[in-house]
Amino acid sequence: MTTVAIIVAAGRGTRAGGVLPKQWQMLGNRSVAAHAMRRFADHPGVDQLVLVLHPDDIGTDLWPTSPAADVVTGGATRQASVFAGLQAVEGRADKVLIHDAARPLVSANVIDDVLRALEIHQGAAPAVAVTDTLWHGAADQVTGVQDRAGLFRAQTPQGFHLAPLLAAHRAMPADATDDVAVARAAGLDVAIVPGDEDNMKITGPDDLARAKRLMGQRMDVRCGNGYDVHRFGPGDHVWLCGVQIPHGRGLQGHSDADVGMHAVTDAIYGALGMGDIGQHFPPSDPQWKGAASHIFLEHAVGLARENGFDISNVDCTLVCEHPKIGPHQAAMKAALAQIMQIGASRISVKATTSERLGFTGREEGIASIATVTLVKS
Repeated sequence: MTTVAIIVAAGRGTRAGGVLPKQWQMLGNRSVAAHAMRRFADHPGVDQLVLVLHPDDIGTDLWPTSPAADVVTGGATRQASVFAGLQAVEGRADKVLIHDAARPLVSANVIDDVLRALEIHQGAAPAVAVTDTLWHGAADQVTGVQDRAGLFRAQTPQGFHLAPLLAAHRAMPADATDDVAVARAAGLDVAIVPGDEDNMKITGPDDLARAKRLMGQRMDVRCGNGYDVHRFGPGDHVWLCGVQIPHGRGLQGHSDADVGMHAVTDAIYGALGMGDIGQHFPPSDPQWKGAASHIFLEHAVGLARENGFDISNVDCTLVCEHPKIGPHQAAMKAALAQIMQIGASRISVKATTSERLGFTGREEGIASIATVTLVKS
């Protein structure tokens, strides 16, 4: 059975402050919506993602292209946006999980519980029991007390079998607060599964600050190191960090011998615990002879993204007497930034000499050391 997660991101909520709707504000290295999407993309019980966007956001760079999702244009209300998402997957899904893009901290356990409940119920949704005393009030005065027995705070994802929910939406004349209301109006049974206090919905600035604190507690931070050496030989240029630099000799290697890019690539593989360039691109394989090193780096970056990691920063040091690196630093940073799809401000390329000591001091070759930090949250 196919399960699709529909991430509803068509709202224009600005109570969180800032010039952007809350789902596009940054929470660490990703937007709020991108965090929410990643939770479902990483879950083994979810087969596909659908992202429902406001018409004004279609064609912009606000919404994330990773993880991959089908994009659908939303409507004027939340119910209309969900309906658009449901119609987009009609005939392609058996179950749907409908989730607010403004809930970036949903846990795998909550998703598990909803999916498990759908094995015996038409619908299921997480909720947290109300434990605080509830008052009625008017004019800043307490006017009564509300019995909290049987009251819950609703959360998402709200899960359903697709066919009956789609029929319920088509039969629902008025706007509903959520899909549980739509389902119940059609007579569908909806199970309550345990929610999570951290599965908060970002509404105001305080919520965004709290989410950042919680995100910091959950981050998976990896650090990897890379080291590479190539000797000089015949040639009239060298490749360093994606930039071709004229030089009286060239660097020798099975590929284009870009020692800087190789070190960065190995640092990413190291942070992931996935070996090194030689493991993924064996020098014994003739297809890689003379290959451009960006192929290796793109592969490492792709593996990082597939495993849910963002590249936080890169620090690369080139060890050589010549050529001089300073005039080319900006171009090197730009080349690496384009390949890794991160800002150049997150990349450092610098050079040092070995004070005429060792093989680099004798100008027999160039060495490079790189450190990369990956962040998964």
